[in-house]
Amino acid sequence: MSKVKESIDVDVPLHTAYNQWTQFEEFPKFMEGVEEVRQIDDRHTRWRTSIAGAEREFDAEIVDQLADERVSWRTVGGEVQQMGTVTFHPIDADRTRVSLAMDFQPHGMAEKVGDMLGILDRRVKGDLKRFKGFIEERGQESGGWRGRIHPA
Repeated sequence: MSKVKESIDVDVPLHTAYNQWTQFEEFPKFMEGVEEVRQIDDRHTRWRTSIAGAEREFDAEIVDQLADERVSWRTVGGEVQQMGTVTFHPIDADRTRVSLAMDFQPHGMAEKVGDMLGILDRRVKGDLKRFKGFIEERGQESGGWRGRIHPA
């Protein structure tokens, strides 16, 4: 498994950053290569991606979610294998640090070479920068889910 860890400071309050992150169907607006995310239920999402010409669909399960603190997920079945956690930390009343840690299993020669070249690290860093621009430009979240999902 490969590991990626990135953080970014966003100029919005903690609850605004967290609430926006829970709007999974909005991810294609700031995540490169993410074509569609459909929320199936509180715990499950279906993803469609297109990265370097490789199209994939996979399901993900939220395994732990605590409002204003963290969202943890893992993929379920299929060839895409990843798990991760995004955490939210208040810097002050109007700024939040968003930190993402992800484990990812590259498949095939192209993904393995891309991983060795740090392409995933750059993509995650870019996605976080685009999230920053997205939420700061809006100034408010497009929605939010404040429920609790306990680890199994």
